Amino acid sequence: MLKVFSCPGKALLAGGYLVLDPDYEAFVVALSARMHAAITLLRPLGQSELTKITVKSPQFKGGLWSYHLDINKLSESDIVEAHGRNNPFVKTTILTVLSYLKPTDNYEIEITIFSDSGYHTQAGSTAKVSNNGTRRFYYHDAAITEVPKTGLGSSAGLVTSLTSALLCCYLGPNFLNKTAEENAQTLNCLHNLSQVAHCIAQGKVGSGFDVAAATYGSVVYRRFKPELITRLMELDPSQFSNGLKELVDNADWKIVHRQCSLVPGIRILMGDVAGGSETPKLVSKVLKWRKENPERALQVWTNLNNSNMKLVESLEQLRKSSKSDYSQTLDYLNTHSASEIVDDNLSPGLLNIINCIKHIRHWLKLMSIESGAEIEPDEQTRLLDRCEALKGSLGGVVPGAGGYDAICLLVAEDSIDRIITDTKNDEEFKRVNWLQLEDQKQGLIEEKIEDFEGLIHIPGNLC
Repeated sequence: MLKVFSCPGKALLAGGYLVLDPDYEAFVVALSARMHAAITLLRPLGQSELTKITVKSPQFKGGLWSYHLDINKLSESDIVEAHGRNNPFVKTTILTVLSYLKPTDNYEIEITIFSDSGYHTQAGSTAKVSNNGTRRFYYHDAAITEVPKTGLGSSAGLVTSLTSALLCCYLGPNFLNKTAEENAQTLNCLHNLSQVAHCIAQGKVGSGFDVAAATYGSVVYRRFKPELITRLMELDPSQFSNGLKELVDNADWKIVHRQCSLVPGIRILMGDVAGGSETPKLVSKVLKWRKENPERALQVWTNLNNSNMKLVESLEQLRKSSKSDYSQTLDYLNTHSASEIVDDNLSPGLLNIINCIKHIRHWLKLMSIESGAEIEPDEQTRLLDRCEALKGSLGGVVPGAGGYDAICLLVAEDSIDRIITDTKNDEEFKRVNWLQLEDQKQGLIEEKIEDFEGLIHIPGNLC
């Protein structure tokens, strides 16, 4: 059996920090930068042998992790790391999936991970292309921990794609090719398992929007209550497997993952600024400010939430425009910048979106100042202000938790090449590397095997 699954990256366009609270919703855009997991070996072993699982990431130096497991003793202390540095995301995903499945047969499994170029800064890398030219991946001379990330959710993509590959190994090659209802149930199972594995690997319960986007695609998302996974993590190891099964299959997670995508002709344009931010520190400062200033924080979060939801509504209203009106609107956007669009009669729907983005930035900047967290640092403020003057741009934000990872613009699709050209020699944009990404309606998908020939070794003894 040879199968390849992939999950999209993400940009939290609206809902930074509010996504931490189950009382608020966020708009998560799935991106065309994908994390791929290819099952390259699945071989049965004898009952007396240990299960052997190897995960490769050939794009990075030392990207190989191999484990030997007794399927009757699935705890962290019992798993043997046969090769490779510690990788908590790989190790925890393997233990979580096998603890859920409780397999009775031993296998030798090999899974190869590929990440699209949008996830990491590509300085000093070398491209390798598949035989049919459809896939291009960049290889680095450094370990994965030493290559700067762009903040698209690489760990969530890794965990979710690896979970799908492992489920395929044990549940069969057609585990996602069933009825719509059965596929929905399988996706929910995969999502829940991935959320658990990701939280355990991180050592904390995150909001989960990155895993949700990796599984379901572009969505309006409301998180699960953290105590669902906290209680599981606090269980005695002897009770973990049964607790996990109950949580994944029967618990009411009460999450929202309502499909919602950008409108045709308008795209996200991500700009990697190669700065890097420590998200946990930013979050810690914001939560401390919220705890110490509950009334003020509620006021700010309420206003920010209203702006977020109005952005989603404005995009939906634009989608409902007639074809002729919408075509004229896009033409107008291509020849005007956000700072020039001041009359909604000339560009129906655009001014609402522009104002929503401005309001979102206002409240995030205010939260930056009052909490001390660099959500929209001054350098990013200057950059985003300049972006409002680019023709074809509706403006942008520092996505997610903010900081120095990237900027995220909403732009007319036909203006992207011009924006990249016009900013190439601009001193303000010298540190920006524009990432050519599209929003993705779908989350987890199965890829074509032939698109990876020449990049992966295909043994002759595949099952």
